[in-house]
Amino acid sequence: MNYEMQVDSDVSKRIDSYLADELKLSRSKVQKLIKQGLVVVNGKKVSNNYMVKYHDVIFIDDDLNYDISVEPEDIPIDVVYEDDDLLVINKESGMVVHPAPGHYSHTLVNALLYRFQLSSLEKLRPGIVHRLDKDTSGLMLVAKNDKTHEKLSQMIANKEVERHYLAIVDGVIPHDTGTIDAPIGRDPNNRQKMAVTDIHGKNAVTHFKVLETFSDHTLVECILETGRTHQIRVHMAYIGHPVSNDPMYGKGKATDFGQMLHSKSIKFIHPTTGKELYFEVDPPKLFLDYLNSLRNACK
Repeated sequence: MNYEMQVDSDVSKRIDSYLADELKLSRSKVQKLIKQGLVVVNGKKVSNNYMVKYHDVIFIDDDLNYDISVEPEDIPIDVVYEDDDLLVINKESGMVVHPAPGHYSHTLVNALLYRFQLSSLEKLRPGIVHRLDKDTSGLMLVAKNDKTHEKLSQMIANKEVERHYLAIVDGVIPHDTGTIDAPIGRDPNNRQKMAVTDIHGKNAVTHFKVLETFSDHTLVECILETGRTHQIRVHMAYIGHPVSNDPMYGKGKATDFGQMLHSKSIKFIHPTTGKELYFEVDPPKLFLDYLNSLRNACK
């Protein structure tokens, strides 16, 4: 399993010391990983004496042996729907979904465990049947028991959960609609990133519809047919229209909000009751403020 973490504070530490503290590993273990070239910072291999900087993105290409106890935390979360089997959560931008090296606490899972009983099929990801990137906001499903977890996971695999996203992308898309059918896998030239690639790439399909155009941006609605890591971000960048403010696949820099991507709606058949459920939420204020600034610039 691979891990990615971003330095989110001003530090003045060698990378071996920083990772030893953050990952709760011995310094000698970290130094060995670095020597083997398994630690990459901002796309480049580093030495043990590299000084960590604010906003550095660190990728560790190794199955780290660690034992995390996921603790409940009283963190506010927006619950859109709840019943005995599942939850629908409106995740805020900036919140990591589940614990991993570099993010042992303050995740959505920590917040959920404080309030709910969750499925236990995965130790570090109780209840989580699909993910949103840290800086992607919006709707996601959570399972409250193992039976529901298995059913929802199978429904997602069978494309029976319909998810629509809103994205502001760079440039003006000259089409009303489009479909991007291109396999996604780990970028062979940069293990931190995903990419369109035939090398161990998995089938990935994204449909999009243009909702509004501006002088140099486009508001699109994206419909996922598959659910690959960073799928919308990778696919939109692949066609030359990266998600605005995306620091990894576009021209953006790390900010308090991140990429302009929002999980707008979700529709599915309840795995227990058989009833069709549909939920929709507006984008957060920072997304809407950015959108309004584009509209005002066109007046």
